[in-house]
Amino acid sequence: MKPKAIVKITVDILMTLALLFLMGYQLWGEVAHEIAGVGLFVLFILHHILNFQWYKTLFKGKYTAVRIFQIVIDVSVLIVMLMMMYSGITMSRHVFAFLPIHGGLAMARRLHIRGSYWGFLLMSLHLGLHWSMILGMLKKAFPIQKKSKIWTGLCRIAGIVIAGYGAYIPIKRDFVTYLLLKQEFVFLDYNESKISFYIDYLACMGLCIFVTHYASTLLKRLRQRKDKRV
Repeated sequence: MKPKAIVKITVDILMTLALLFLMGYQLWGEVAHEIAGVGLFVLFILHHILNFQWYKTLFKGKYTAVRIFQIVIDVSVLIVMLMMMYSGITMSRHVFAFLPIHGGLAMARRLHIRGSYWGFLLMSLHLGLHWSMILGMLKKAFPIQKKSKIWTGLCRIAGIVIAGYGAYIPIKRDFVTYLLLKQEFVFLDYNESKISFYIDYLACMGLCIFVTHYASTLLKRLRQRKDKRV
């Protein structure tokens, strides 16, 4: 594996871990949340620097259904992250407390609540877009001599089970209320077990990965069939 590819996958893994950590605000406290938030934004900037080629090719080539699907998600992630950066700095009471920011807290709070939940879902969907590449890297890092149909079948079943449970999490945790900002304050359970919390959020992330991975795969196959007919 090339050094740049290793750096890219490392940055993506750290971003995913930081994202999950940030969603558990009530589990770690305000100071840790702000520090992790700064870390995520630094990683986000580094991610874009490492993938700057994406910007160079943005207006080149054909816009297939798969490419449009990917760009919509990628641009949405960028917008939400910029929104989170602004609201996080405005609301900061520790890391950026030295900045002379006055007012705008109510708007920043609304942006931060909505951005947190949209950001989590969109970044999870974005991860799913590159799931094939991630699996490819893992196969190179841990080569298997013979592909087992049983192992493949078990992995797919596990994916379906995780996605199925993940579909229940937005209902269980009332995501719609915060995604649509029907409530301006998030109700947090400070006594919740860290294990149960992260099982839920990992399952929800698994659902997003499952959806975008198989949706993009389906779109690619439909495109290939169309090209063969032409």
